[in-house]
Order: sequence, then C-alpha cells, then structure tokens
Amino acid sequence: MKLKRSERLIDMTQRLLDNPHTLISLTTFTDLYQSAKSSISEDIAIIKRTFEIQGIGIVNTLPGAAGGVIFTPKIKKEQALEAAQKICDQMNDSTRLLPGGYIYLSDLLGKPDVLHHLGKMIASAYEDKKVDVIMTVATKGVPIAQTVANYLNVPFVIVRRDSKITEGATVSINYVSGSSSRVEKMELSKRTLPSGSNVLIVDDFLKAGGTINGMRSLIQEFDSQAVGAVVFCESGVSGHQLEDYSSIIRITEINTENQHIKAELGNFFDTHTFLEEKH
Repeated sequence: MKLKRSERLIDMTQRLLDNPHTLISLTTFTDLYQSAKSSISEDIAIIKRTFEIQGIGIVNTLPGAAGGVIFTPKIKKEQALEAAQKICDQMNDSTRLLPGGYIYLSDLLGKPDVLHHLGKMIASAYEDKKVDVIMTVATKGVPIAQTVANYLNVPFVIVRRDSKITEGATVSINYVSGSSSRVEKMELSKRTLPSGSNVLIVDDFLKAGGTINGMRSLIQEFDSQAVGAVVFCESGVSGHQLEDYSSIIRITEINTENQHIKAELGNFFDTHTFLEEKH
C-alpha cells in the first residue's frame, strides 16, 4: 500500500511499539509501503530521534542483508521518578495498613496507568540482561509480571503454592517463609521454564524475603539463572536479610497503634540506568 510520509510514520511507529525487542527488516517496510529504502531510512531516523526526546525508547538499526530495526522501550529517569512519586504519595495512606505489617496494594496493582509505568520502568532497567522469562508467584505479582513481559516481549511464568492438575508434572521445593518462619512449598510446571534460561523475578511485596529466596532456589532446579529480583514495595521495617534486589517503593515507618505509615522511593532508582537526555 502506498502511503503519504505522515501516514507511513504513524503506521511504522505503531508497528515498532507493538513489537519491542523484535528485529524488523527494512525490506519488510519497503515492501509494505512500496517505498525506497532511502525514504524508509529517513523515516526511521525521525522516529528514532522523537522516541529518544520523548523518553519512549531507543530505535537501533542493524546494517547488512540480515539487518533491520529494533525498538527497545526505555524511560527517562525524571519520568520514572515522577511516576513513582505519585504512587508513593498514594501509599502514604494509613487505611492501607493491614494486620501483620502488610500493606493493601490491590487497588494500585489494578490500575492500568500504574502497571504501565511499573512495567516500563522494570523492563527499561533490565533490557540489557538478556532476560528470557519473567517469574512471579501467584497471585498479586501476576499483573506486574505480565506488563514487564509485554515490554520485554518474553514469556512470564507463575509459581504456585498449591498443586493444579492443569499444570501437569511439576518441580517443587520447600522454602522457609520469612514472615512466618514456617516451611512451605512452591512449585512450577516442568514445561514452563527451559533449562539455561535467564530469569527476572518480579513480585508485589517484600517483607522477609523468603518467597524470593524460594524462587531463586526453584530457578536453580531448572538449571537456570536469576538475573535480578524486583519488588513493587518492600517493608523497610521488617529487617529482612535479602541481598541483590531492587524495590520501587520502600515503607520506612509503620505504626499500627497510631495508624501511621510512611513510604519513600526504593533503591531501584539508585541501582539502574535510564534513558539519557536528548535535546
């Protein structure tokens, strides 16, 4: 189909956004739009600069017969901080306090705009880790994991604490729950995680770290590697011993008697790089 440049730019932009981390050959665009490679290259240059200026992501072109263009979603640090601060402000609400030092998060994790920002932040931070699979544990971490998987264009798997006949044969491990100090079980279908996978762990809440340590052990059972662990919110008052993790939000004060809670930005913004400023 023959399109005007303005129409072509819109369609190319949408195709790149819909296919992150996917190599699209220039021939695909030249055949699709019935345009010369030189015109397509100029269009890509326009999109590339606009994406970087607006904090949408990076467009890389690969030369040669097997080359093409790849879109990598990224976010500017000030965009990430602004989005996280808005979430943080909503967290500073005493009505979110639950018994046992837990925090009510379900409403936030059900908002498309919150998930959009979380997914893009996390995907942007780990796009260079060659992530093959996103892993989370049922059920609150699922929407975050799914959004991150969309931006990285990789599958996500759900670890369960109870057996499901629909999962088929599973691999299970016992782990010590940090919050209750009890031995519990988690399992994953044998078919979901190929051997040698690079796995990014994503979860909603970190209190004592038992669940994440359990998932790390489970990943080892599949002869795979954990390349990182990110939580939406961590309890900074629980005294966990977990290492090598990132948190978007950190709870620094909890007072159930006075119904007081204080949230601040987590270490995620100190440990990861973001899209550089372009002018």
